[in-house]
Amino acid sequence: MSASLNTTRLKKIALIAANPAVSQTTGWPIGFWWAELTHPYWEFLERGYQVDIFSPDGGTLQADGFSDPEDASGYSAHDLISLGFKKSPQHAALLENTRPISAIQVADYDAVFLTGGQSPMYTFINNEPLHRLVAAFYVQEKVVAIVCHAACVLLKAKTSDGKLLVDGKTWTGFANSEEQFADNFVGKRIQPFWIEDEAKKLPNTNFITGGMFKPFAVRDGRLITGQQQFSGAATARMVVEALGV
Repeated sequence: MSASLNTTRLKKIALIAANPAVSQTTGWPIGFWWAELTHPYWEFLERGYQVDIFSPDGGTLQADGFSDPEDASGYSAHDLISLGFKKSPQHAALLENTRPISAIQVADYDAVFLTGGQSPMYTFINNEPLHRLVAAFYVQEKVVAIVCHAACVLLKAKTSDGKLLVDGKTWTGFANSEEQFADNFVGKRIQPFWIEDEAKKLPNTNFITGGMFKPFAVRDGRLITGQQQFSGAATARMVVEALGV
């Protein structure tokens, strides 16, 4: 049924999620955020797209605990899409033995989509191969979509002319207000830095945010960004719009 919604050439998305890591500020095991992977995945599949899941280093992925709809905290208990993905053997297997980003051929894909979580703040921020890949997608006139804490790559990713990819662009990412809420929720500082703070220090770029923990996505040409975990589907829909299907 879903494939019938896309009657043109099959669109292909390279979806990149973070590898497991350990937070240097909290000591917690960290990874990707469920909703930021599963909600865009669902949007793309409903339109007949092919979605291939990668990670910077390859291998098995691990989600942030608070993003798990079955986590004892109940923080994401509302997330039925992620619960369904997690409980489906076919889909859960997609997060095992993911291919590394070195296996991505930009020419094979119409867009790249980076999911967030807590790990990107450590594993994406200084990952130069990832930064080069994101820039390569953009330079080759593909769509670049990034959600939540994965937007930290835009603090450093540069095009071949040495300019930041976000130079002259409007974009979003996890907001200071949301960082403060999260810190208050767990009773400690979570992130090593806040994206909004760092973005405001950059010249010639426009970082904006919507309502706290409300769906918010921004499209500036072929760069599409989403604010947080409730923005994944909205970001994916903008990708569909940008691709013309």
